[in-house]
Amino acid sequence: MMHRILLSIFVSLAAGASPCVLSAQQSGSSEPDPHPLEIAALPDAPAAMPQTAAQATQSAGQTPDYEGKQTRRILGIIPNFRSVSVDQKLPPLSHREKFNLMMEDSFDYSSFIYVGILAGIAQTENSYPEFHHGAPAYARYYWHNFADTLDGNLMTEFLMPVATREDPRYYTLGRGGLIKRTGYSLSRLVITRTDREGNAFNFSEIVGNGAAAGISCFYYPSQERTWTKTGQRWVTQVGLDGFSNFIKEIWPDLNSKIFHNKY
Repeated sequence: MMHRILLSIFVSLAAGASPCVLSAQQSGSSEPDPHPLEIAALPDAPAAMPQTAAQATQSAGQTPDYEGKQTRRILGIIPNFRSVSVDQKLPPLSHREKFNLMMEDSFDYSSFIYVGILAGIAQTENSYPEFHHGAPAYARYYWHNFADTLDGNLMTEFLMPVATREDPRYYTLGRGGLIKRTGYSLSRLVITRTDREGNAFNFSEIVGNGAAAGISCFYYPSQERTWTKTGQRWVTQVGLDGFSNFIKEIWPDLNSKIFHNKY
């Protein structure tokens, strides 16, 4: 079971700005606003941007080469679509953009490979004896794992973020020591950026994964529908997401210092 979790972690990684001060001028006046708006130092603190989400996406490829720059994939394979580079300021995602992000994570080619590997491991370990053996059993393992992945992405990247107006993206801190950045990456499990230019409790992560674990009870065998089994799936997924955040946080450093920005 341990090697299954480790492999799941590796394959599923499919995903500290400096303080800034904004000042505005009154229309027709050359005098600055005496009360500039101060933005928090964390990368989750949003800044109002005149550009649209589409324009931000187009300009992403023109981001200068600096430490903390994220890539769309880790090692050129694993999806990293939800990671935002250090100091990159983006407008809130629209409902359509959140839906598209969820679809990218769920139906990327690597997702089908990931699900296939998990299904093979689960069958080898006979995780669910009710599925029996052979090719029909592998098919059952496959669609159950695919459903779990889709449920989780649907709840944490689209439905809950739309309902609570939360931003499902990961904003890279990129500065400080390993302990500070590790703490920050794990804290994003319970703190997230909102669409209203602030931070809030991460309902999408905690409640969303809990809802996904509950939904799985409708298609798993009756022996797997207990509170204990459901809770285990919930806690495991949150833990995997925390590890995923940590990998996303240090990926720019690995890519720069070890792979020399090859990926």
